[in-house]
Amino acid sequence: MSSQLEPRAGSRTVGASDGIDRLAPTRRPHGHPVGYQKWRALSFLHWQVPASALRPLVPAALALDDFDGRCFVGVVPFTMRDVRPAWAPSVPSLSRFHETNVRTYVHLDGRDPGVWFFSLEAANRLAVWLARRGWGLPYHHARMSLSAPADGRKVYASTRRAGGAICNVTTLPLATPAAARPGTLEHFLVERYVLYAARRGRLYRGRIHHAPYPVQKAEVLACEETLLAAAGIPRAGDPIVHYVRGVDVEIFGLQAVAGGG
Repeated sequence: MSSQLEPRAGSRTVGASDGIDRLAPTRRPHGHPVGYQKWRALSFLHWQVPASALRPLVPAALALDDFDGRCFVGVVPFTMRDVRPAWAPSVPSLSRFHETNVRTYVHLDGRDPGVWFFSLEAANRLAVWLARRGWGLPYHHARMSLSAPADGRKVYASTRRAGGAICNVTTLPLATPAAARPGTLEHFLVERYVLYAARRGRLYRGRIHHAPYPVQKAEVLACEETLLAAAGIPRAGDPIVHYVRGVDVEIFGLQAVAGGG
């Protein structure tokens, strides 16, 4: 995707006075990636959630990241293509599958704003095993599908194989794609390049890199999901919805966070 997207005009800038550098993570890290992925047909659904509901679910070493005093949880269904390590080509039977993640936003002592995952569904059993073992991420194997009718809708369906948590969502992209403007809620919610994970009792930080998301405003036409409830997270009201047609992603390795045990 082009990195020359123009920011969306008319986006309201709020909540940028917290002193956290939110542009540094968008720059490509030094070193070599450990893998590559292509993310396609991403729908971002976000609900405002009380900090008191999220705080017990996130490691104490991480601070909840808020926008203008508001914390959010996101449900993000999409599809993965050409997933491969840096040293090998993609294998069609293993390198393309659907995924849905449930996440909130955190930072570490006022720096490195990123993502904490409550769960990640994937329709590939091997990918689930590798991500759990190698990255300490809470992946679950699920039956998943994605369809895109000619009218522009994106129809996602997911059922967790163990426990039965579901995510059946239909979204409709609306506006012309544009980069999110730094300082806006849109940028806060979608432009995240740092992830945190717990593995063997320690906290780790990982990085990704891609061109700015070509974000479109969207609406949700149907939403039936129990992933948030399965994670112990309440939700109420209609979500804030965005859509991204896709980005090509570089994956960088995990690094232990000092004092993050």
